[in-house]
Amino acid sequence: MFDIRKYKSQNIKNDILSGLVVAVALVPEAIAFSFIAGVSPIVGLYTAFILGLITALIGGKPGMISGATGSVAVVMVGLVVMVNAKLTALGMSGDTLYIHMLNYVLLATILAGAIQVLFGVFKLGKFIRLVPQPALYGFVNGLAIVIAMAQFKFFDGQGASMYIIVAITMLIMYFLPKYTKAIPSGLVAIVVLTLIVYVTHLDTLTVGSLANLSEFQGKLPHLIIPDTLFSMSAIILVLPYAVIMALVGLIESLLTLAVLDEMSGVRGSGNKECIALGCGNMASGFFGGMAGCAMIGQSIINFTSGGLGRLSSFTAAVGLLVLVVSMTDVLNAIPVGVLVGIMFMVSVGTFEWSSFSHLKHMPKSDVFVMVTVTIITVFADLAIAVIAGVIVSALVFAWKHARIFSKEYMEEDGTKVYELEGPLFFGSATTFSDTFDIKNDPQKVIMDFKNARVMDFSGVEAIDNIVKKYEKEGKTLHLRHLSQDCKKILTKAGPHCTYEEDDPTYKVAIDY
Repeated sequence: MFDIRKYKSQNIKNDILSGLVVAVALVPEAIAFSFIAGVSPIVGLYTAFILGLITALIGGKPGMISGATGSVAVVMVGLVVMVNAKLTALGMSGDTLYIHMLNYVLLATILAGAIQVLFGVFKLGKFIRLVPQPALYGFVNGLAIVIAMAQFKFFDGQGASMYIIVAITMLIMYFLPKYTKAIPSGLVAIVVLTLIVYVTHLDTLTVGSLANLSEFQGKLPHLIIPDTLFSMSAIILVLPYAVIMALVGLIESLLTLAVLDEMSGVRGSGNKECIALGCGNMASGFFGGMAGCAMIGQSIINFTSGGLGRLSSFTAAVGLLVLVVSMTDVLNAIPVGVLVGIMFMVSVGTFEWSSFSHLKHMPKSDVFVMVTVTIITVFADLAIAVIAGVIVSALVFAWKHARIFSKEYMEEDGTKVYELEGPLFFGSATTFSDTFDIKNDPQKVIMDFKNARVMDFSGVEAIDNIVKKYEKEGKTLHLRHLSQDCKKILTKAGPHCTYEEDDPTYKVAIDY
């Protein structure tokens, strides 16, 4: 929770003005993602308010914006199609069909939120650290391209006025901050161009053209208990979709948090964000909203407009509700071209341009990971892209370290010592076996693991196999500097282990 007493007057002004810009920018996104998911625009708008408000108050990163997002909405499409087919087969249609379908959407949203809370309670948010930097670059670059591509649909059937408004907006956002940062450039563009379009009656696409918000005027979110909440068959039906929505939402939110951490230089809390996101989605489900997560575009708008504190995201959420409930005529008049121009500038600002300069210094494997994640983010799905990036990076890491090295020397009494170095795991087990010259080794041999680590059960088995071969040759073998844990699970090699004062204490990764 934020403490208003800690705010300086400059911070309050910046956060409020920045929050107002974001509130306006949230409207077309929420409407568009509602259409994608197959629900009423008010569902997406309620999501932006409820989820945005809760994450603003208790989230892991001050100033981060959450609401209805395309990545989660795409998952919801499958649920809506499946439920509609099921209900249609039962003879439902029209408003009855929509109401029953919405109950399933709300149930999936509540379940997704509960899963996200569990992730935070069990402190699993820290695993976002497993996403390597090249994959993070790829995610950011791919998302910047997706943000830009998502705006192209607004140009369909539009005349020159649309292109002019977009160009003027981008010019205002580029040049105004060079002269003053007292007022966010996005807010100036919205106010000035809305007034020009309104006064001149310019024929261009407006927010009201996308969805007439006047019908929602005066309608506040209210408590809804889904009819499906206590139906085990309904829970089983939506649970797979809820799990995917929860994971997609967590990945996008935690990666957005990581991007903002890098931009601000202040580290947020991934586990707090998991809990806040889960609570927000559960509340959204109980108040007529759909599942959502952090919005990197709006979060960067907020950050670059000067909104760094919780008051900015709080203002964005409350400002959106005020606009939808009491100022729909103003919202309807805003030209979509202004919002498109803002999102284009967000795309330019989001793209990690420095990644191009890193290319010549990066290992080829890292370049491959970055490009792969970028392409998958653009053409497939964010969650798939990030998971693919982690898997590819893990395989590259395993390949690079699939070698254990040995320094060999003879002691005065004729004992040969193999001083091993590197990780012994499934990837290096084969090269480990090739290290030893069993037939030609002297009668006494020592394997020293002081600079090596046994990582998994494949490594343990590799040690046992080598010991069997030395026993077969009738040679004396001693194993030094293995951890107590490793000694316990060695079967053949156990009797050959010596106990040293400086034995390591690591654990071997197996199922006990």
